[in-house]
Amino acid sequence: MGRVHVIRHGKPAATWGGHDDDPGLDAAGQEQARAVAAVLFALPPGERPTRVVSSPLRRCRETAAPLARLLGVSVEIEPAVGEIPTPAALSPEARPAWLKQAFAGDWADIEGDRDYLAWTREVAQALARYEGCAVFSHFVALNAAVAAAQGSVAVLAFRPDHTSVTVFEVIDNGLALVEKGREASTGVL
Repeated sequence: MGRVHVIRHGKPAATWGGHDDDPGLDAAGQEQARAVAAVLFALPPGERPTRVVSSPLRRCRETAAPLARLLGVSVEIEPAVGEIPTPAALSPEARPAWLKQAFAGDWADIEGDRDYLAWTREVAQALARYEGCAVFSHFVALNAAVAAAQGSVAVLAFRPDHTSVTVFEVIDNGLALVEKGREASTGVL
């Protein structure tokens, strides 16, 4: 039984729904990444993450990098904690409207070419494999993990701020929510 710290990426250089589908961090996001790294590194031994895991997307990798440097480890890439899979037929311009509609309901009601309720369980199972780690992920994936940990079907569990830290306890290969990260209005909703 141990903890996994899940961190939403820092402020990206482009907003969701913009033309750059894999933006890095802007200057504020880079400062947020350094600040959250310092907070996590300052945790007492036994609570401090020993490994750093990231979504494959650039904004998460860049947010994870300062902590990895402090710990003297490499950033491990985990696709299962990446962004919610967008339906194949959906254009990039239509993605923001699709996400807004998804957040108004339940995971099982999201229109697309996959089972999004099952996706929440996949995210939670992936996170449970990273006990003792700091995992850098996304707004929607964090909502998926919180929903799975709480047994909820509502898509919007909370509004994690950039670089907020949500803490889960790994129990019997599953997640139990210890503490939601800081919330804010960040342009997603």
